[in-house]
Amino acid sequence: MRIEVVGLGKAGLPLAAIIADSGFEVIGLDISKERVEQINNGKNPFSDEPGLDDLIKKYGGRRIKATTDIQMAAKETNVHIILVPLFLNSENQPDFRYIDEAVMGLLTGIKKNDIVVIETTLPVGTIEDRIKPKIENAGWRVGQDVFLAYSPERLMSGFAISRFKEFPKIIAGVDEESSSRASEVYRKFIPRLYLVSNTRTAEMIKISEGVYRDVNIALANELFKLCEKDGIKYNEVRQFANHEFCHLHQAGLGVGGHCIPVYPNFLIQKNKEGTPLIQLSRKINDGMVKYWIETIKNDLKKLKKQNVTICINGLTYRPGVKELYHSRSLELVKQLKALGFDVYAWDSLLSKEEIESLGIKYKKPEECEYVFGEFLIKTG
Repeated sequence: MRIEVVGLGKAGLPLAAIIADSGFEVIGLDISKERVEQINNGKNPFSDEPGLDDLIKKYGGRRIKATTDIQMAAKETNVHIILVPLFLNSENQPDFRYIDEAVMGLLTGIKKNDIVVIETTLPVGTIEDRIKPKIENAGWRVGQDVFLAYSPERLMSGFAISRFKEFPKIIAGVDEESSSRASEVYRKFIPRLYLVSNTRTAEMIKISEGVYRDVNIALANELFKLCEKDGIKYNEVRQFANHEFCHLHQAGLGVGGHCIPVYPNFLIQKNKEGTPLIQLSRKINDGMVKYWIETIKNDLKKLKKQNVTICINGLTYRPGVKELYHSRSLELVKQLKALGFDVYAWDSLLSKEEIESLGIKYKKPEECEYVFGEFLIKTG
């Protein structure tokens, strides 16, 4: 059995590496020729993923063969795992472009008895209402000729390898036979696998995890603002309020990344009237940039100086991860610049050239008069 992984990004490549480490031959498909060449030469394109370097060095170009050839990858494998991005468009609607292209490309080389598993996080109903019809429209009987399942990824950037070993994973097929065949394969490389009743349930499980975190971060941000207003230290409140039945999250600049700010919109767009709490949480978290701008403006007034240099300490969407998607720090820089402030930035994960390529001036924190960090503000 040979397994195809479609999409060798920060989620797909660790998956391919884990599968290879479990003894399977893997063909990895990606649109980036540079990334394909790196992997085939045993070089890891994502150096900030602990444990991935060793696996790519060991299997890259050997047990993992990367390619840009869509048809060949599909023809040469029996199990096809799709893990490509799903972003939101300008109207916060899911943009299915990449998942659609991946499925249509797969259909150029798929064979009888092949298994297709989607790992991309999807809105509820996407497998049944969008993916399955595409396969059937190509002439295949799902559940008889080709078997379709859903197993949403559960990765956290920076912990991709360890999460495969430590975290439980779910899977569901569109029918009983698809569930059986897909779960049999996955159990060979996923230690803690749970079969759930159907794909709609699996889709909802993954989205609910992101919504839970978004809502609780909004609560933390709301409590933080109330504490600030009354001169109370929120972190002390959090420290001693938390116990087995209470888990207050950290407050901050909002929510960034590919997951938490995206998934709530999958529910909001389908049911605006039934999601008031989820919508309010999105509003609160996105509104934290404005809150911190007001805080910065008030702090600068106290300095009684003109043209104060401001350093935003940290641009990535969370510490330790070199990713900028939906970074609230970038939004903070953008809005401060629009207000006419003299803004610079520094990040331990980004070079001077990388920061300047974003259209942001570079300075180290100690070179500026005012430093903003998501959990630390100091003036001098």
